Amino acid sequence: MKKTLKIFIFGALLVGSSQSYAGNPDRTGTSGAAQLQINPWARSSGWGGANVSGVQGIEASYLNIAGLAFTKKTELLFNHTNLFQGTGQSFNTLGFSQAVGKKSNGGVMGVYINNYSSGDIERTTYSQPEGGLGTFNYQTLDLGVSYAKSFSKSIFGGMNCKVVSMGMSDSRASGFALDAGIQYRTSSNKKTERIKGQDVKFGISIKNIGPDLSYRGDGLSLRGTSDDKTYSQTLEQRSAGFNLPSMVNIGASYDFRLDGKNAETYYHRLTLASNFTSNSFNYDQTSIGLEYAYKSFLMVRAGYQYEKNIGTTLSTSAFNGYSTGITLELPFSKNKSTFAMDYSYRLTQVWGGVHTLGVRINLGASVTDED
Repeated sequence: MKKTLKIFIFGALLVGSSQSYAGNPDRTGTSGAAQLQINPWARSSGWGGANVSGVQGIEASYLNIAGLAFTKKTELLFNHTNLFQGTGQSFNTLGFSQAVGKKSNGGVMGVYINNYSSGDIERTTYSQPEGGLGTFNYQTLDLGVSYAKSFSKSIFGGMNCKVVSMGMSDSRASGFALDAGIQYRTSSNKKTERIKGQDVKFGISIKNIGPDLSYRGDGLSLRGTSDDKTYSQTLEQRSAGFNLPSMVNIGASYDFRLDGKNAETYYHRLTLASNFTSNSFNYDQTSIGLEYAYKSFLMVRAGYQYEKNIGTTLSTSAFNGYSTGITLELPFSKNKSTFAMDYSYRLTQVWGGVHTLGVRINLGASVTDED
């Protein structure tokens, strides 16, 4: 118990002291693939991305892929995000995970597809800056294949390999990136671990590690004629390469059981979570979140994500830090299969915020069931 508390205190100090770092503001805006920095999942975005240490299921593909190991059998998840309401931007994300091998030493395979659409944008040229040429749509498509497993009763790890593609009809950039993560979970009281589950959690993940990308296509070519006007030629411009927005997450959380020391089971849980994100191309961020759960039936959460100048005119982020969300999960079979609806709302400094709505089916057992 004392050893666990020491580890927890050390982790909390590590997360708290991280605010002394300032990230890389001089490189802000110089990376590409910005869609990789926006959480497309409703549950984890509802409390500011603070739950790096406790995220579970295919939704862990964004925060910490190690949480994929907690898929009990089969999970299917679809989320739609109305990004910056009023701008026409959106995410559609589909995820699937499946436990493989023996329950004692098997793992979990996962796959997800994330599509971003900018909506219709007016097409302009040098000669017609006012438009009138129709519209175009900028889209991205991220395909991830993941694997995670438990290495002991307390240690879980995973890796995600994703293909990233983005652009328009006449120019695109494509590449790949890797994510990896670890979660450590234990109990603050071994005598009640069987009833209460693992209430002390730590997590660390690295994201978007991969080679530079660059755009190619007919949109970067120019057609002209020779000086003597005798023949025409096409010249292709080379676009500059750009880095992926790599980052490191370090998080910790604690589950408070509100049913008393002598409870034979628990119905009420309150989880406090925090996370520090070190960004390569932006200010570092510190998140704190709180979630209340009644059994595995109802979960309500809220969070705040801080970075330098957040909520001011000097901020480099469209978000103002606040978020909230709710989950309603219902069983529909005797083997604990469940159907759930997830919702989150993230406040922004301009536009109408970010709404994310998701539906989730767990076959065999709920990933939120800690019994």
